[in-house]
Amino acid sequence: MSISEQLLNLKRELAKHVTLVAVSKTKPIEAILEAYNVGQRVFGENKIQEMVEKYEQLPEDIQWHMIGHVQRNKVKYMAGFVNLIHGVDNIKLLKEINKQAEKHNRIIDCLFQLKIAEEDSKFGMTHEDIVTIINSKDFSELKNIKVVGLMGMATFTDNEAQIKKEFEYLKSIFDILKSKELFNFNLDIVSMGMSGDYELAITCGSNMVRIGSNIFGARHYTN
Repeated sequence: MSISEQLLNLKRELAKHVTLVAVSKTKPIEAILEAYNVGQRVFGENKIQEMVEKYEQLPEDIQWHMIGHVQRNKVKYMAGFVNLIHGVDNIKLLKEINKQAEKHNRIIDCLFQLKIAEEDSKFGMTHEDIVTIINSKDFSELKNIKVVGLMGMATFTDNEAQIKKEFEYLKSIFDILKSKELFNFNLDIVSMGMSGDYELAITCGSNMVRIGSNIFGARHYTN
């Protein structure tokens, strides 16, 4: 099936309240345009330099999501246009996003990354880390960011029961933190689920899924 056929089938499957982030990392401009031409507007990239290059070549109404791990020294390159930064996992990164957003007279939306997987390679904070940050003086001074949700990545395993447990844990922390509303902290997004587990994620409460290979096919990496 073509990219447009895959995408349309997927959109028909997803409930209206679920935002589809089409993961376009490593994919060429032509592939993104094919998805764009059948109505997709939200695209996710994991490398800032690649996202900047695509932003400069593609239609202005695309919403760009940074879904990869963010290096603080690269934030300045995307601060003028990025719509949502998914993987925020420390206060230093949040301060840098705020600083760069202020330069562009913008408020940048962010997701706190909660560590739900067993692998050490997965980034993320604990529930306690998040509570400490949002109750801190440093956080209260950040006027150019807004934390709008949580994201998490489940363990890479065939054990569906374990994945379900991890997704349910993220949703439970979201429900706890949702009651805390500040000018720069107002949770609405539960971002979990990718090509292999998005259906399970949605049944566990996800309202944003990041899907790449089910739309574009296997990734293409270049040296």
